Amino acid sequence: MESYVEPGPNGLVFVGERGAPFRRSTFGRKWRKARQLVDGLPEGFRFYDLRHTGHTLSTRSGATLKDTMVRAGQSSEKAALIYQHSDDDRQREVAAGLDDTVRRVRRAASVDDPDQAGEHPSGTDLARSE
Repeated sequence: MESYVEPGPNGLVFVGERGAPFRRSTFGRKWRKARQLVDGLPEGFRFYDLRHTGHTLSTRSGATLKDTMVRAGQSSEKAALIYQHSDDDRQREVAAGLDDTVRRVRRAASVDDPDQAGEHPSGTDLARSE
């Protein structure tokens, strides 16, 4: 990375030997060379795969769609959604969150009204009460 990263917090990730941004005509060659230096990257790993990764990781960290759009310089939700993905781990997290919400509301309902402790509201009723 030292060969390609511009110093400073606002530095470009990829710059040429003279410190200027890469030109389109040379970027592909430079990207392939940089990719070969990194252990563990698949042979066909493309530069735009970084955009997919960035969008997905930012939303996993709690960023909203608008947050990812601003970070990527996109003005269209459709464009931003193309790069955002959900994997099995995230789906398990979402399911666990839903389960926690339902359990919490059911516990609160049974404490608030002991006469109805054996009765449980439907998922629709729970969602409406939130």
